[in-house]
Amino acid sequence: MAITETSRSSHELPVTTTASTAKKLTLVPLIFLIYFEVAGGPFGEEPAVQAAGPLLAILGFLIFPFIWSVPEALITAELSTAFPGNGGFVIWAHRAFGAFIGSLMGSLKFLSGVINVASFPVLCVAYLDKLFPVLASGWPRNVCIFASTVVLSFLNYTGLAIVGYAAVVLGLVSLSPFLVMSAMAIPKIKPHRWGSLGSKKKDWNLYFNTLFWNLNFWDNVSTLAGEVDNPQKTFPLALLISVIFTCVAYLIPLLAVTGAVSVEQSRWETGFHAEAAEMIAGKWLKIWIEIGAVLSSIGLFEAQLSSSAYQLEGMAELGFLPKFFGLRSKWFNTPWVGILLSALMSLGLSYMDFTDIVASANFIYTLGMFLEFASFVWLRKKLPELKRPYRVPLNIPGLVVMCLVPSAFLMLIIAFATKIVYLVSGLMTVGAVGWYFLINYFRKKKIFEFNDDVDFLDNGNGERPKVDDHVS
Repeated sequence: MAITETSRSSHELPVTTTASTAKKLTLVPLIFLIYFEVAGGPFGEEPAVQAAGPLLAILGFLIFPFIWSVPEALITAELSTAFPGNGGFVIWAHRAFGAFIGSLMGSLKFLSGVINVASFPVLCVAYLDKLFPVLASGWPRNVCIFASTVVLSFLNYTGLAIVGYAAVVLGLVSLSPFLVMSAMAIPKIKPHRWGSLGSKKKDWNLYFNTLFWNLNFWDNVSTLAGEVDNPQKTFPLALLISVIFTCVAYLIPLLAVTGAVSVEQSRWETGFHAEAAEMIAGKWLKIWIEIGAVLSSIGLFEAQLSSSAYQLEGMAELGFLPKFFGLRSKWFNTPWVGILLSALMSLGLSYMDFTDIVASANFIYTLGMFLEFASFVWLRKKLPELKRPYRVPLNIPGLVVMCLVPSAFLMLIIAFATKIVYLVSGLMTVGAVGWYFLINYFRKKKIFEFNDDVDFLDNGNGERPKVDDHVS
């Protein structure tokens, strides 16, 4: 049963909610889901040191949150509370610029999401092969990636509430060895090491992609807005706490290890934190961190897969996809079609090179973020009277400046991309454009059934046709 609210402003989309028996996300699980959407711990930050040395790595994780994370979190807080539905950023783009941009936004964000999901089994195996060298290559590695993807996808199928509380446990357990390592590193820290610029030529592509990959995807949680208890109040607070929590979780271990350990810069590859732990405290801490890395990868996978799956359900509710994309499990009330499709696509992509996975996810995500920034500013101008339970305290010129700063960084991501990333991203972008026209063809030929109650794809000016309040 879907209930359409009757008390919302005429400028707002009706919000469809699942049955009242469905368990809603509360503040603490939401904080940890956001945390795992973005970070999941300091795992994966090491290549920033390899690329540019300790000083620039520290400065990157200190400054970049203000350039990127804070603006993106503010945008997500305002628009998620104004449009609290599972369509998330798809709703924002559609309301700002119409159906084509809404569809393009949905396709780009979904593709970047599933590419990102594909990186986590790879990251997990990168830590596991430090304990079990047999997993470093060949069929054992491939089997491990496949098995972990299948098992973790089934966990996601069991319900978002379970995933949320699992994220709390995974977050606390995976961070605990880093707290121990950082404390034990204090007597060994030599502050002058923090000022090192490294001993090799700067790899700016690796540096910027590492920062971006570790500190983006704040807006992915918007696709879960329909599953959050009291989203107008819960979302802004959860985002604020998550930004602070994430930045501290990156900086403390980075300062500890760069200050306490002196090794060749080339050794700072993904997984080096575990080796540093052994140097600081012994093999027992190395094993603990490697176990933490596996647990963190589980949390990252679950959070990102949830966002991708619920995004597809939200797009089906809005009429951007056929209705079957929104089917929910009778047992767990989860969007099983979205989970299955997202898992299968991520599994196919997980056999790419890890660096190419990260760079491709970043590139596609970058294109979607340009649309998101534009949608945010334009909605302020287009719908000034829209009820915004949380509102970024800036006028339109201030919002433009706030969006231009991270947009400049996005241009760097594009400029430093490799040929394979341009190829993969280009093909996916063309596919996203073609998908919009293919869906409209399916609609006109009535090949698939679409949600007629919220059918407004063909209204090119982005205004929603009047829909009578109803209960279905």
